[in-house]
Amino acid sequence: MKNVAFHNLGCKVNSYELDVVQQNFAEKGYKIVPFDQNADIYIINTCTVTNIADRKSRQMLHQAKKRNPEAIVVALGCYVQTGKETVETDPCIDLAIGNNKKKDTVEIVEAYLADCKKEKTEHIIDINHTDEYEEMTLQATGEHTRAYIKIQDGCNQFCTYCIIPFARGRVRSRMPEDICSEIAGLVKKGYKEFVLTGIHISSYGVDFSDESVRKSLEEERMQTVKEEAANDAARYGKGTSLLLELILRIHKMDGVERIRLGSLEPQIVTEGFAQTIGALPKICPHFHLSLQSGCDETLKRMNRHYNTEQFAEGVRRLRQYFDKPAITTDVIVGFPGETEEEFALTEAFLKEIDFFEMHIFPYSIRKGTVAAGMKNQVDGEVKKQRSHCLLELEKQQSKVYREQFVGCEETVLFEESKQIDGRSYAIGHTARYVKVVKETEEDLSGKMVSGKIAGMFCDEILLME
Repeated sequence: MKNVAFHNLGCKVNSYELDVVQQNFAEKGYKIVPFDQNADIYIINTCTVTNIADRKSRQMLHQAKKRNPEAIVVALGCYVQTGKETVETDPCIDLAIGNNKKKDTVEIVEAYLADCKKEKTEHIIDINHTDEYEEMTLQATGEHTRAYIKIQDGCNQFCTYCIIPFARGRVRSRMPEDICSEIAGLVKKGYKEFVLTGIHISSYGVDFSDESVRKSLEEERMQTVKEEAANDAARYGKGTSLLLELILRIHKMDGVERIRLGSLEPQIVTEGFAQTIGALPKICPHFHLSLQSGCDETLKRMNRHYNTEQFAEGVRRLRQYFDKPAITTDVIVGFPGETEEEFALTEAFLKEIDFFEMHIFPYSIRKGTVAAGMKNQVDGEVKKQRSHCLLELEKQQSKVYREQFVGCEETVLFEESKQIDGRSYAIGHTARYVKVVKETEEDLSGKMVSGKIAGMFCDEILLME
């Protein structure tokens, strides 16, 4: 049987999908080898979120063909979906498989192997005109204690800087019974923590037209929470309530010890949403709320669907119903038209919110987006200076947030063991996703351990006694 190597670029959704593809090849008897080794088949799951991501995707495809010119090089995913002309003319690509066709990768590769002509073929659907959710089921993952669960695909937001709606299509939600079935299977394999992920999970369920699905989820909610909280959540849109109801269903599952939520839009954090999940002990008090800018005028140019007041209100609600929740975010620096005054407003807002972690990105032009054609593009050196300023702020805020847990009792899900400076340590994360190490010769991987935080191991890691 042939050897096959895999490489993933991009988000956790991509990672989940490639895990399933790799799983499918293993089930067919293919030998999985590291990507940096010689293989008969190379499969690269590509990313297209920025021009740099496109370039990295091409580099990995070319690297694979250079390593073994006789190998079959397969390009999967988002770069394939948006760069059709480039893909067609790239001699390093033998097979191109777009989104919503990844589940068929094994069959497509085997059909290619059986074809004597070995002619380059493309399997790309019109992603913007499909309502089919591509069902894939994960049986295991490289992370042995934490499993990412894809609950939806696609995005309807059309932010002016973002190409993803064109790469992933419109919102398509996964059936709740399929999600729960996958989680139940992973629980049996020993997984304790489940991260709900997708391209835009705040939109989960907005595409459901089958009333039986809605009724099933609504009944779950009514059995679990107070009627007034449920009705409050429903007033803010069906997407909000259906995500909440899915969370409630998963929370009732035996063997699930932690539920972590992927990136959320701030508008979803209504009073009812925050109050309801705040009463669920399995919910990790760690929330990634997408911000992008702390200036309302910049948010308008980005076509974000909230303002800073709404964002701050969402954070306030989370802090009302959770003890010291870890709030993280993304910030784009130097978006077209961002003046010194607008940047100052963003910096002040970030100080006001006081995040656990911030991912700072200098704006990068993405061909095919509205923002790429905007006037008043910000100079690269200015973007670099502003990024440096916010990175320093992030470092300070993050250190202060971690330090508050010194002397406290924390429960850590340990994930791996490592040798550091000749000593053995178990490494894991708290429910707030703060990294912790514990000096021990024992392999604690997959175990939940409670203990006192003795101090800081370094600026970004706590030390457990």
